[in-house]
Amino acid sequence: MKAKVVLAALSLLGAAAAIAWTRKAPSTPDPSPTVAATEGFTALEVERILQHSPVGEPPPDPTNAVADRPDAARLGQAIFFDRRFSATGKVACATCHDPQRGLGDGKALPDGFPVDRNVPTLWNVAYGRWFFWDGRSDSLWSQALKPLENPREHKFTRLQVAHLLRSDPRLKEAYEKVFGALPDLGDASRFPSAGAPGLPAWGSMTETDRAVVDRIFSNVGKSIAAYERRLVSRNSRFDTFVEGLRKGDRTKMEALSPGARLGLKIFVGKGNCRLCHGGPAFTDGEFHNLGIPPSRGGPTPFRFTAIPELQRDPFNGKGAFSDNREEGSKKVDFLVDLPELWGQVKTPGLRNVAKTGPYMHQGQFKTLPEVVEFYSMLRGVLQAGHHERTILVPLFLEPPEISGLVEFLESLTDESIDPALLKSPE
Repeated sequence: MKAKVVLAALSLLGAAAAIAWTRKAPSTPDPSPTVAATEGFTALEVERILQHSPVGEPPPDPTNAVADRPDAARLGQAIFFDRRFSATGKVACATCHDPQRGLGDGKALPDGFPVDRNVPTLWNVAYGRWFFWDGRSDSLWSQALKPLENPREHKFTRLQVAHLLRSDPRLKEAYEKVFGALPDLGDASRFPSAGAPGLPAWGSMTETDRAVVDRIFSNVGKSIAAYERRLVSRNSRFDTFVEGLRKGDRTKMEALSPGARLGLKIFVGKGNCRLCHGGPAFTDGEFHNLGIPPSRGGPTPFRFTAIPELQRDPFNGKGAFSDNREEGSKKVDFLVDLPELWGQVKTPGLRNVAKTGPYMHQGQFKTLPEVVEFYSMLRGVLQAGHHERTILVPLFLEPPEISGLVEFLESLTDESIDPALLKSPE
């Protein structure tokens, strides 16, 4: 047990290091307490506010050598919007991650898919450390692969992915520009038309041929990740306000309404929302059990069962298809599966949150006022079990404080991204 505790501590230290960029204030000197007091914020509150903006460049992904290549992103964008990468020919990544619905689907739970979790937005997903609500993927590229073969989602197989890339001239050309020549998959005895681990056709293949297909499949994930890393929100009214606060520019500080400023004061002050929603991405990137009653089914283990799944994943950061197994191992090797992780879900980021409802892991709340009211009163919250910890206490907010917090959250909206990134490339 002592060894497990030590490893858990190391894991937390690694997590802190990975998100340190979100908590480090820019080098520009902070405003004086006099300016802060004039604007209704204490010097400590100003210091905390400055930690939330500006949004820097996404952290690198050493396990994905093409993460920041424009040609890889263009290939990934084409695949993201292509419905042929599904068994029915009707499902693309963009089906659930719809640019017109905040890069989610605007529903509590997906229609037509037997999935019991809310579709998370992809805004600023490049800043994540773990992926899915339970964190069962350690990279954006490995996450992108799972829905393709999930029988509840795309229902495709990696062999079908490889054959589609090989048979489509435009996709083939784009793939080979990034990753080199695609192998000849024409021998059906070696490369059946469909197949994945657990299916008979896959079992009939040699280990060498399976590795060829796995390499193609992992490259598809890396190209999708390269595209998704460009979905960045960073120019909100809040960011304009922070720029003004930092420079003493009162005109820019008017970007936030009095109500939104009240909400911000609560966010960094008595509400202590920043405890989990810290840094420019407004998330600590980690996992917590808030005791929110499930809307479907009973309590689920989430992070507790996700860690063993991640460690078994051949596409994790230390696996054969990682582009830097040494760096990838630094995350995977220090994961410890402890009972305290039972029921923990990942803290979502808050940028563009006004566009990404319903909220929580099963879409339990339709609107932002409902979310804030829950945190204010904690009505219906499930009591922590013997191996869980309680991190919330009721805030008992007044109506103007609730509306102020909602106004502040709405001020985090920015959709100034290049429209060309939100549709299939020409």
